This record gives sequence, structure tokens and C-alpha cells, in this order.
Amino acid sequence: MSDRLFAAKSLPRFGDDDGEHDEGSVHSISGPIITAEGLVGAALFELVKIGPKELLGEIVQWKEGISIIQVFEETGGLKGGDRVIRLRKPLSVELGPGLLTSFFDGLQRPFRDIKEVSGSNYLPRGISVPALDREKQWLFDRQKVMVGDVVTGGDIYGKVQETNLVTHWLMVPPNIKGTVTFIAPDGNYTITDVMLEVEFQGNKKKVTMLQEWPVRKPRPIGDRLPISDVMITGMRVLDVLFPCAIGGTTVFSTNAGFFAKPVITGNIAKYSQCPVYIQASCGERGNEVAEQLMEFPELRFMHNGVQHSIIEKSVVVSNTSDMPLAAREASIYTGVAIAEYFRDMGYNVSFVVDSLSRWAELREISRRSEPQSAQVGQPAYLLSRLQDLFGRAGNVTCLGNPMV
Repeated sequence: MSDRLFAAKSLPRFGDDDGEHDEGSVHSISGPIITAEGLVGAALFELVKIGPKELLGEIVQWKEGISIIQVFEETGGLKGGDRVIRLRKPLSVELGPGLLTSFFDGLQRPFRDIKEVSGSNYLPRGISVPALDREKQWLFDRQKVMVGDVVTGGDIYGKVQETNLVTHWLMVPPNIKGTVTFIAPDGNYTITDVMLEVEFQGNKKKVTMLQEWPVRKPRPIGDRLPISDVMITGMRVLDVLFPCAIGGTTVFSTNAGFFAKPVITGNIAKYSQCPVYIQASCGERGNEVAEQLMEFPELRFMHNGVQHSIIEKSVVVSNTSDMPLAAREASIYTGVAIAEYFRDMGYNVSFVVDSLSRWAELREISRRSEPQSAQVGQPAYLLSRLQDLFGRAGNVTCLGNPMV
């Protein structure tokens, strides 16, 4: 019996050194899909950097020890043997003050900062820019949280006035709970300053205004509620003939280049009862996106007798049709993760995808990565991904104590 116990203790356990490798090499290249060898221990949907320009990609499939990676950027110039580096994390978004009024690409890289850094009107390959400004200071207003209080994920501990229209409520991250041992006093802070310190079972965790969240993972909720209230879009033709529900989903099916589409999305942004508007432009023509970036801040609406710009309550995520297919898919997940973050504050959020049909182009990736195909060449997983996306909408009870 003792020999058996000794043998059991000597068995390898999860977390022991199992020969994982942080680096591998490019094995083959086929458009936006590359294969890499040597990435022992890498996880599905783990991010990697590829080649001398450190192009960003994620592992989407394993096949006989070979990692199949979809690359979010143009793969021209890559060659066999180029280095592939594991980042040991999934594709994630940065969440915190500074999101509103921003224009991002599908990987949450801010267009304004990219232009300042690169000096170019084009998006350089491999460029890495923080999504949120680390130097800007925000006026922190502490809420009813004191040292010694017990907090859990979703609890509000403070706020900052992000724009004239939207108050940004600061929440305890969903994976943190415990007793408050420190909370910052009112004052000006950056998003990386420690605002809260929480202790649970002897472990202390520091909380800043900045959070990171994997885009493919839905943020946790308290409960799902029945959909009962009508969402007022402000457009009578929709509100009377095609009513939408708060927490529901609506699909507008139009021909390519339909001129009324930007009118509908613009009016929903201006007149709907949702105080936060998130738009993901997925695979649209570059000139349309450029016009939107220039004209969107100029659109005005009245709120409590005061004229405001739509951009004060908006976040725009754009990936044009000339960008790689994988980046277009990522833009939708990036947008919905940002929308869930504002939902957790207690806000009604209008999330618009323009257009969802660009996901049909995933058949290009499907052909190259060789998964099982469904009708008209679409990947078999397309239906489940659409279901997962629509399932992230809903009328919910938020975690903690949302203040709105």
C-alpha cells in the first residue's frame, strides 16, 4: 500500500514543468492563416506575435502538434522559420475611463494615437499602441465604500465624469472579492493608479481604474430577466412598424450600398433612449468609414435643452474591407465586450454591427484552415458563433450594486 502511495505522489501534476515552449517557428503560410511548430503547451485562442514585425495572431486550431493561427494583419513578407512568440493571454480589451469619444480598430488600437506615433494616414503593420491614455488624469469621486467594507465583483466604489453626458462608474472587477484595506481619497488620478486594495483569505489584490477582459468571454451577470420594455429608437417608422425591445436583437437586411443604412444607425445614435452607443463597423468600404470618422463628431442632438455631440456617448470600432478577415471578426467581439462593460454599470447600451454579413466571408478562412464546411462553404462553427454573439444581448441583473 505504501508503495502505491509513493508512486501516486511521484506522478506529474498540473502546473509542474511540463516542457512548455514560449517560442516556435512558422511552418507554412496561406493568406491570413499560418501554421507554426514548437508551441508546446499553447492554449486555444492564445495570442502570439509572428515574424520580425511582430504581427498579432491567435491560435484557432491544433492539428498533429501544429498550431493553426489566424493573423490579424497582412502576412506579406513572412517566411518559413520566422519566430512565433506566445503571449500567454487571449485577445482582450482595455476597459476604463477614456473609452467614450474614441475610434478603435478591431484590436482596440486608437486611430488618433496611431497617426501621432507613426505620422502616417495608413495603419502600419505590427504597431502597438495602448488603447487608453495612461497619462491623462481623471477626477475621482469616492462612493459609499469605506475601509473594512466587504465588496464583490460589480460593486461601485467610485466614479469619474467621463463626458458631459456619461458618468463612468468604477466597478470592482468580476473576479475580485474581499475586505477593503485601502481606498483612495477624492482627487485626480491616472487609470493605472491604485484606487482600491482588497484582501481575501490573506491575499491582497490592487484595483485600478483600468481593467482587461477577454473579448470572447461574456462578462458575468446576476440573472437574466424577461424582455418586456420597448426600446424607443426615435424613428417613427421603426417604433410603429418594427418595434425593438430593450435587451433584444434586431436585424436590418438590406442590399449592398443601401443609402439609408447610415441614416438609420445615425438616428439610433442620436434619438434612442440608450445613453451609451457602441458601433462596430465590420468590413465596410474604407471611404465610408473615413467619412464616418470625420462626420460622426459633427452630428448633434439635444439633451435636457443643451446641444451635444453624438461622440460624447459613443465608441466606434472600425475595420475596413481591405483589412484581414480575422481582424474584421475580432472587431465585433471587441465592440460587444465594451458594450457589456457599460451595461454592467447599469446603462442601457445600443450596440450596432455594420455589417454582420461580413462574417460570411469567414469561408475564406475556412478553406485555408480546412475545418468541416457547411452550406455554401461556410465553416460549420458559423451558426454557433452567431448564436453566442446574439446571446450576449439581453435584459439582465448586473453583478454588485450598479448605480444607474
